[in-house]
Amino acid sequence: MVGVIMFFAALLMLSIGYPVAFTFGSVSIFFGILAAIVELAPDLTFVLVVEEFLQMFSMMPFRIYSIMNNTILMAIPLFIFMGIILQKSDLAERLLEAMGTLFGKIRGGVAVSTVIVGTLLAASTGVVGASVVAMGVISLPVMLKYGYSKKLATGTICAAGTLGQIIPPSIVLIILGDVFQQPVGDLFQAAIAPGLILVVCYTAYILVWSFLNKEVAPPIPVQEGSRLGNVKRAIIAIFPPLTLIVMVLGSIFAGIATPTESASVGSVGALVLAAMYKKLSLRIVEEAALETVKITAMVFAILIGATAFSMVFVYSGADYLVEDALTNLPGQKWTFLLLSMLSIMLLGFFIDFIEISYIVVPILLPIADIIGLNPLWFAILIAMNLQTSFLTPPFGFSLFYLKGVCPPEVRTVDLYRGVVPFIVIQVAVLISIVVFPEFYGFQ
Repeated sequence: MVGVIMFFAALLMLSIGYPVAFTFGSVSIFFGILAAIVELAPDLTFVLVVEEFLQMFSMMPFRIYSIMNNTILMAIPLFIFMGIILQKSDLAERLLEAMGTLFGKIRGGVAVSTVIVGTLLAASTGVVGASVVAMGVISLPVMLKYGYSKKLATGTICAAGTLGQIIPPSIVLIILGDVFQQPVGDLFQAAIAPGLILVVCYTAYILVWSFLNKEVAPPIPVQEGSRLGNVKRAIIAIFPPLTLIVMVLGSIFAGIATPTESASVGSVGALVLAAMYKKLSLRIVEEAALETVKITAMVFAILIGATAFSMVFVYSGADYLVEDALTNLPGQKWTFLLLSMLSIMLLGFFIDFIEISYIVVPILLPIADIIGLNPLWFAILIAMNLQTSFLTPPFGFSLFYLKGVCPPEVRTVDLYRGVVPFIVIQVAVLISIVVFPEFYGFQ
């Protein structure tokens, strides 16, 4: 039971805000010593406990070396750098202005534009925080000015901004590829259909709700000009990032480049786009590099801490306890899926997707293998579920990002109520992937 108690102790420390990497490290050391004491009892001596503890962590240097040489994880800093450069080149502003001229006259048109731009940003930057903040700064004031419902406006921005969690190139999918030991390119391909279905459902909800409730999203006056001229301006705004998306994802899907290689191409392409938009400077490159180092260091610190955590968890035998409990459930496959999805969703209310990916998923993965679940299918279910964690109150990160740039009249409760329909849509799409896997290309 030492490993089980350790798991809940770590969740408690994370929920009260203790730093993630330090949580995993400190909990691992404390419960590692406790596990050694339990293992050696009643013949306890200080020397024996120290020897047992050191033996428990004897493989730690090799694990860390393996992490730092993992070519899959090398794609993370490259994609982060690409996203930050594109964010600093005012890509979101250009796309929103172009889409606004096309759809502004339609009820809910600015909200639909926000979803489309969120999709393009997800496929080109993949940085959730940057997407939410950019759209919050640019499109939220416009929607509020022309009488959009605060709930619809804020919910749309949060939901569109989190599409980067499921639409490739997604950091979540790269991390899950490492955990599942599955090709990241295969995960990217498998995620496209669920991601696009989600976009279609968001758009349909906005249009139907705007049609049924005329006051929630009125049409807005847009810049005068010919329809052809507006379309031309939109194409000019969309073409450069779309070309970058095709280069990055197309090279992976065609088998020309690995995700890491395509990420490097994407980083260079982002610099070229920034130069085209006359935004490239040494200061911007330096800021993007520093931000990339900070985020990457956080991810790898968490991974090293999670590695120590998993070593103690396995040493204590808790993995066998969990495996035995979950493999003997009635209605084995479906009960396991239900419990695992509910657990991940509930944990997403309180902790980040990185912690869930490196602590919870490795516990579930051996059981999924025993039951015979398709690993790609199970990984996409988890990725879709983790995306929901960015929206769920009270600790959804998208809510924090948007609240930071909201005008004073937008209350926190408006954000909470606004994301509820989009959470329901995400859960509905998640259920559809479970019930109709063949529709999404899974066997």
